[in-house]
Amino acid sequence: MNHIVTNKIQKVLGYTFTHKDLLRQALTHRSASSKHNERLEFLGDSILSFVIANALYQHFPYINEGDMSRMRATLVRGNTLAEIAYEFDLGEYLKLGQGELKSGGFRRESILANTVEALIGSIYLDSNIKTVEELILKWYEKRLEKISPGEKQKDSKTRLQEYLQSKHLDLPNYFIVKVYGEAHNQLFTIHCKISMIAECFIGTGSSRRKAEQDAAQKALIQLGVE
Repeated sequence: MNHIVTNKIQKVLGYTFTHKDLLRQALTHRSASSKHNERLEFLGDSILSFVIANALYQHFPYINEGDMSRMRATLVRGNTLAEIAYEFDLGEYLKLGQGELKSGGFRRESILANTVEALIGSIYLDSNIKTVEELILKWYEKRLEKISPGEKQKDSKTRLQEYLQSKHLDLPNYFIVKVYGEAHNQLFTIHCKISMIAECFIGTGSSRRKAEQDAAQKALIQLGVE
């Protein structure tokens, strides 16, 4: 990563690294090097969960634990992190192996989401918890302003199930139709079938659960629930 690219990504993130090697590692997928970003991702995941939990606790003093948990899940889930990655154009800065490059890994939501978590971990190690907390809250400012407790914080599968039950309809069936990639970095394709609708709703994700949630969300949109 040359000096120009390093400065560009730092400007986008709103943070200047003292130790540039942490930035490089955070952007390195395991397919490209043995010194990859998975440990940083592990660290960043925990930090993000804490920062968002604390923000919700402070912003919603009268909301119960269940609603706060659902709001946190919405804010830290993979597709939300991938949205942040798209806003930063992170795909163009990733270091991927040839196989991942050819398969479009720089666009894959799971890789982008994991990279955001790795960046959080790397910024914490390069600075301190106060600095990384302030940065996360800046990244999440608009999302924290918009989020509110209620039905929409339930996950898509739960909401779809409850909607169909309220209409006295059969519950949806989920089928795995394809699993792509190696064990450590798989992409699942799921079909969601609802008896009242002829078409199947297709969902993808880095795990079966995430792919099912994606398919359920598409079904909710088609049904006019979301």
